[in-house]
Amino acid sequence: MTTKNIYPVETLCRLQKEALLRQKARVIWLMGLSGAGKSTLATHLEKTLYHKGFLTQSLDGDNLREGLNNNLGFSEQDRLENIRRAAEVAKLFVNCGIVVIASFICPTHATQAMVRQIVGEDFIEVFVDCPLEVCEQRDVKGLYAKARAGILKNFTGIDSPFEAPLSPDLTIKTHLLSLQESVAMLENFVLPQINNPDFPKEQTFKELLGSS
Repeated sequence: MTTKNIYPVETLCRLQKEALLRQKARVIWLMGLSGAGKSTLATHLEKTLYHKGFLTQSLDGDNLREGLNNNLGFSEQDRLENIRRAAEVAKLFVNCGIVVIASFICPTHATQAMVRQIVGEDFIEVFVDCPLEVCEQRDVKGLYAKARAGILKNFTGIDSPFEAPLSPDLTIKTHLLSLQESVAMLENFVLPQINNPDFPKEQTFKELLGSS
């Protein structure tokens, strides 16, 4: 039986993919207590970026736990692994030139540092800051009520600690700002960092191909 050598094939690099998409890939990581407004802000940001021509991918605990992380529980070890996998997935999307919008509690400084270390220089840390009592009043999913009743164990803010990020790139105090103000603050911070000046969105795809 003859063996054949398999030679490495040159693959497309991230810069080529960013040029195709005419954007700079970044991981916009929204962290904060449950009910602080992370998912709401992420949804509004994704829609805004879509209408401006950016390709994005949203990651949160719900969509990852339905598939990739469906074998994980809510122990301290499993929650850490949930975040680690999310960060690794985000890094893969960034290497494809895609803007990632991630929404996770990230309760401890160690967890926050791990995410930043995995993602690297493309990481944008956004602290969605809202006091526990306000988050409890919102309690859209009824999770705080279940935690107070002892039905949910190890719930962040109730019987599991939350450590506010030490030096976030952006802090949005959702209890002091309207939804519109919070969304505008996030958009104004993010847009300059994902715009690709070498390939502006105004340049058509046909023009881009013609200049290559």
